[in-house]
Amino acid sequence: MSRLTGPHTADPCPRCSDEAVRLGTPPSAAEPDAVGYTCDRCGHAWSRQVEADLEVHDTVRADLPHATLYGDVWQLEDDRVLIRGAGGDRHRWVERWRVIPY
Repeated sequence: MSRLTGPHTADPCPRCSDEAVRLGTPPSAAEPDAVGYTCDRCGHAWSRQVEADLEVHDTVRADLPHATLYGDVWQLEDDRVLIRGAGGDRHRWVERWRVIPY
């Protein structure tokens, strides 16, 4: 279960359950549709698929370097998503690989 820690959301490691903020690494040529994560505590590495089936009005979370953004999908492009932030007053383009359905 994820929990808020300051401006970020902490996720647990699938192996040791250590909760930490993990921003992930962008897809690479070897895994073009996967975001990679590594646990600093136990060294376990895992990945998640980049969401390909997002739709307008889906509720999402985006892990950004300075904060975690929650909101709704407002517009979609091949490599980025426009998220309308909570409260509807803020819109921000985010790389698709950072977006997680919530």
